[in-house]
Amino acid sequence: MKRLAVLFALTGSPAFAATGPFFSLFNTDFVVSIAFLAFIGVLVYFKVPGILTGMLDKRAEQIRADLDEARALREEAQTILATYERQQREVADQADRIVAHAKEESQLAAEQAKIDLQASIDRRLQAAEEQIASAESGAVREVRDRAVSIAVAAAAEVIAARTSAADQNKLIDSAIDEVSARFH
Repeated sequence: MKRLAVLFALTGSPAFAATGPFFSLFNTDFVVSIAFLAFIGVLVYFKVPGILTGMLDKRAEQIRADLDEARALREEAQTILATYERQQREVADQADRIVAHAKEESQLAAEQAKIDLQASIDRRLQAAEEQIASAESGAVREVRDRAVSIAVAAAAEVIAARTSAADQNKLIDSAIDEVSARFH
């Protein structure tokens, strides 16, 4: 199969398409072939294939460097991502701790408020009981004072009704003497 392809390539070459002898300068196919070979020779003389391979090598080296840089950037991005994920977990843990601490403080504050409220209620009850006791003792005192003044008034009426004017004068004089004796 390969031999057949070579045979067709040789039979279909431009050299067979021209008229006249092939190795003549009047044959355009021959001139084009010589120009082509001269062009290839000039390229080889000026080392164009070496320059092209050098450029391709530089390009390959640049691509390799770009790939290495991309790999390094990818690794750096992965470490940064891992750092941010760790920081996010730390922040979430810290937020959970803050919320738990706030709940504890609110419970303690609520318990303290209950204790303070109970103490306030107890103080108010005690103050009310003291006011009631004071009012009660004041009322008892007032009743006694009133009872004493009524008893004194009643006794004065009874004494005034039962004693004569002379006896009353003697009682007043003895009371004055007794008060004078006590004050001196």
